[in-house]
Amino acid sequence: MPTTRTKPSRLRGRGRDRGQVSIEFLGFLPILLVVALAVIQLGLGAYAVQQAGTGARAAARTASMDEADRTVDPQAAGRAAMSGWLGDEATISVSGGGTSVHATATVRIPSLIPGVDFGSARRSATMPAAGKGSADALGGGQRTYEGAPGAPEATGARETPGAPLR
Repeated sequence: MPTTRTKPSRLRGRGRDRGQVSIEFLGFLPILLVVALAVIQLGLGAYAVQQAGTGARAAARTASMDEADRTVDPQAAGRAAMSGWLGDEATISVSGGGTSVHATATVRIPSLIPGVDFGSARRSATMPAAGKGSADALGGGQRTYEGAPGAPEATGARETPGAPLR
């Protein structure tokens, strides 16, 4: 009687493809990690830009106050408004002249990759200066709401509430 040879189990049927998915995943894993790293780096860049804007607005707001009302330096106020790990190395410049104050904050964009520099984010803010014609800078003198004591009378009169002015 002739003997039939049987194939080893690794060569029979579906068993040959075992582990293929693991190998394909290992090939795709570096690409997945690079994309995830890029997304995180993009988020860090956006956060740095947002923090620079926050610092510039806080510095301009503080610089626009009367010096007697200030409790802190505008640069210190701008740094205090930012996250500690970004605000510590931020550069804030404040300039003013006439009716407005201008502040610019520059923040280094942190890098996840050692040795790679992504530059810095710079944002500016302008606020009207207090006490230096700020009422004119805001569009006129003192404004009062209709019906306030001492406010000028309306040009028309209403007979009933909700009726159109005549």
